[in-house]
Amino acid sequence: MTGAVTWRVRPAEPRAVVLLLHGGQVESTAPARPWHLAVVRMRGFVRPVARETAGRAVAVGLLRYRYRGWNGDRAHAARDVLAALDEVAAAYGPVPVVLVGHSMGGRAALRAAGHPNVTGVVALAPWCPPEDPCEQLAGRRLVALHGDRDTVTDPAETRLLAARARAAGASVAGIEVAGAGHGMLRRSADWHRSAARLAAALLGLREPPEQVAQALALGGGEAGGLRLPLPTVEQWPPIREARERLRPPPAREGRRRPQRWVRR
Repeated sequence: MTGAVTWRVRPAEPRAVVLLLHGGQVESTAPARPWHLAVVRMRGFVRPVARETAGRAVAVGLLRYRYRGWNGDRAHAARDVLAALDEVAAAYGPVPVVLVGHSMGGRAALRAAGHPNVTGVVALAPWCPPEDPCEQLAGRRLVALHGDRDTVTDPAETRLLAARARAAGASVAGIEVAGAGHGMLRRSADWHRSAARLAAALLGLREPPEQVAQALALGGGEAGGLRLPLPTVEQWPPIREARERLRPPPAREGRRRPQRWVRR
């Protein structure tokens, strides 16, 4: 038994996938239900993501875990994400996947980012315990957003993990959402729009704002770019209407990166 993906957008032949991952609890083996607030909260991201990726054959799915809790070393949420990614790979091949996760879902996204299909993570107010690994993020692109008034998960711990991920070989940017708390209720439209646009950017469908691009370009030993202000609408470059290429999954040892991403 694994988690269940509800596909909100499902092209006949997807060229890329965005998976939305909800939050949860530290410990609980109670089933995650569709009406739980953590699940409902992520539904608000479906339309913005679908709008940003419209016409690009991008599938958008909402994963519901088996259990409400992370549950220590069992890491049930991360296991469910990995199982969902295996199903995507079996059904669609090596299509690029961006994970968008909130709170515990952010932790699950970070933990599962080593899957061969994953190219990027958008972590929203993620739960980032200092003992969590980050080596699996090497070669991935990570953008972490955190409200400066969050009292549930710690923005400082998110920045520490982001710095460790960059040192491990990830391309990383961190964004501070001023005035926002953990539930993403304040400035909800900004959370939705930014997460959707960042997911599209990590798929290579649009360019990120200049300050985010500069942060992503920093090397492992470089500081900065982990506490950027949330980009305004005006700071986003316009979408390239004729953009054909999607960002393929990172090359792995023993795997060859495709020479080009062919539109089907």
